[in-house]
Amino acid sequence: MNKVKNRWLIATAAVGIHISIGSAYAWSVFTKPMVAQYGWETTEISLAFSIAIFCLGFSAAFMGRFVEKQGPRKSGMLAALFFGIGVAGSGLATTYESLYMLYLFYGIIGGIGLGIGYIAPVSTLVKWFPDRRGLATGLAIMGFGFAALLSGPAAAAFIHSIGISNTFYLLGAIYFIVMTLSAQYLAPPPEGWAPKGFVNNQQHGKKQIKQDLSELTANEAIKTRRFWMLWFMLFINVTCGIAIISVASPMAQEIAKMSALAAAAMVGIMGLFNGGGRLGWASLSDYIGRPNVYTVFFIIQVIAFFMLPFAENAILFQVLIFAILTCYGGGFASIPAYIGDMFGTKQLGAIHGYILTAWAMAGIAGPLLLSLIYDTTKSYNLTMIIFGGLFMFALFISIWIRADIRKLKRQLQYEKSRHTSLVSDMQ
Repeated sequence: MNKVKNRWLIATAAVGIHISIGSAYAWSVFTKPMVAQYGWETTEISLAFSIAIFCLGFSAAFMGRFVEKQGPRKSGMLAALFFGIGVAGSGLATTYESLYMLYLFYGIIGGIGLGIGYIAPVSTLVKWFPDRRGLATGLAIMGFGFAALLSGPAAAAFIHSIGISNTFYLLGAIYFIVMTLSAQYLAPPPEGWAPKGFVNNQQHGKKQIKQDLSELTANEAIKTRRFWMLWFMLFINVTCGIAIISVASPMAQEIAKMSALAAAAMVGIMGLFNGGGRLGWASLSDYIGRPNVYTVFFIIQVIAFFMLPFAENAILFQVLIFAILTCYGGGFASIPAYIGDMFGTKQLGAIHGYILTAWAMAGIAGPLLLSLIYDTTKSYNLTMIIFGGLFMFALFISIWIRADIRKLKRQLQYEKSRHTSLVSDMQ
């Protein structure tokens, strides 16, 4: 009999993958050194990151079925290969001073690695933690959010000591090794497995675990209204959140009259709230439910975005920004568990991949919408009010989706009572 793996070590392995690919959030560390050494424009360098995020979303969608079919170990190793080559290949691109090679390696190849690596551990974690779905996915995705706190300073130190190209070569090798080793321990639980005491606690009423509302394939899921409700909720959450991240420093200086140094310090702290929100909100969702967490997200952000244009006090401004960042991170971490609740775990990785196309689209829409409005009005105020309006729409969707949930619950209760009556008749 094979020994069952430790589910907390499975979670640790998932964090290993996410903390590697999450280094993408530290891309800005390379911007100034590249501008100084190669004479490239900031927007040209930022485009590599934008391409990577776009490829993340769509590779997650297209490779979701591969993850489900081949399992997390092979998927994790494939992610390590693509991301490792993407980062190391960026060293080759900078050696030859070629922006197009940078877009190919970091943007496309690295972006594909990001997408596969992002979804590979998540569906596995949901299966290992039927009692704590939010906590489990929050742990892994928290690693993605916190990664920049480690990789940012490390990359900056390496650039100073060994140069830009060698930094990419070194980091590419490190990420490949960490992700490959992490992938070796990833595996789905054995058929019929449950955590210790899980079944007994359910039978004795000590712990009530809610049944998934349905068990659908990815193709079946995308034909439902609730799939698109989840998609638009994530799209709005990411569109507005990523736009705020892209202009947090200049906006703080314009609205709250913060100094450049204070605004830079605020940007650094934002990473803590982004990462902490991923674990905190996802863990809370295990207790109050995913629909309630998303409704709370949107209530907080409606208030925050409508208040931001008038938040001339630096402390109030930062409190609002940090609140938005916790909801931004929490939205990423809570969505896999929400998918599991709504569609089951049969093809959770593939469905999660389809949902993440919202991230790819939002990564383009958010900064573009903000810059277009700012260029027209020369103020962030109108943008914040428009974002507040978008969150009112998201709040409406978060309430509307409950109608589908109630309908599915009634259907489950009907099927359960019918099954019980059939069993009674047979006896």
